[in-house]
Amino acid sequence: MNTLKIAIQKSGRLHDESIQILKDCGISVYNGNDQLKVTASNFPLEVYYLRNSDIPQYLIDGVVDIAIVGDNLLVEKGANIQIAEKLGFSKCKVSVAVPKNFEYNSIQDLNKMRIATSYPKTVIDYFSSKRISVDIHQISGSVEIAPNIGLSDAIVDIVSSGSTLFKNGLKEVEVILKSEAVLAVSPKISDDSKVILEKLQFRIQSVLRSRKSKYILMNVPNNKISEVSAILPVLKSPTIMPLAEEYWSSLHSVIDEDQFWEVIDQLKEAGAEGILICPIEKMVL
Repeated sequence: MNTLKIAIQKSGRLHDESIQILKDCGISVYNGNDQLKVTASNFPLEVYYLRNSDIPQYLIDGVVDIAIVGDNLLVEKGANIQIAEKLGFSKCKVSVAVPKNFEYNSIQDLNKMRIATSYPKTVIDYFSSKRISVDIHQISGSVEIAPNIGLSDAIVDIVSSGSTLFKNGLKEVEVILKSEAVLAVSPKISDDSKVILEKLQFRIQSVLRSRKSKYILMNVPNNKISEVSAILPVLKSPTIMPLAEEYWSSLHSVIDEDQFWEVIDQLKEAGAEGILICPIEKMVL
């Protein structure tokens, strides 16, 4: 039987959430012995635990069929690799940061400056597009320390909360790109593996929809059902069940989390009462 090969980060920012989304998809992966390759017990999937920076090349070479990586890494090392799904977690920025005491007015202030980074291609492309010349010092880790030891005038690195910059006396001044975890596909994936990938994507899409939605139940006077139903935006039509109290019904539906409070206010104004909100584990449309 054909097996789909997926690469995930061996350790680091993406590892835990990559394992979690596979688990949420009902795929059981046990790696109690810290192996570099593990086969799922209930889905035709082999998981390769790789160093993050190596994953794009494994995709390009066709060693793995798919991978969960940050799309910032694809910009740096795998621009021609297809993205099948944006996964919505591990969001961050690739940003320019300078010492806090650096008087920064515009990106022109960085002309002829020394930039330390783990993303040389991204930096070259960005500053070239701005017609700015910089001297790049490529570093594989601990980029934030470079200005403090005199190695560079500024850095370009991943920024999440900004706490690491703050601890090292730096401030963010420019955002080069925004990134999140994506499901990337090898250009050499076989047709048989594509069939399995479609099944995996179906599961992932169901999980992602559930994370963005909430199940909602409410009591509504029967003469307000049409008005309340028109407010509910996600499903084709709410489920309506009569209550023991005459002239009242219970409406069940789904709302988008981003519109949550706005929709709740509208429902209350329209006559809904006893509104209950529940998380959704999976959502198949």
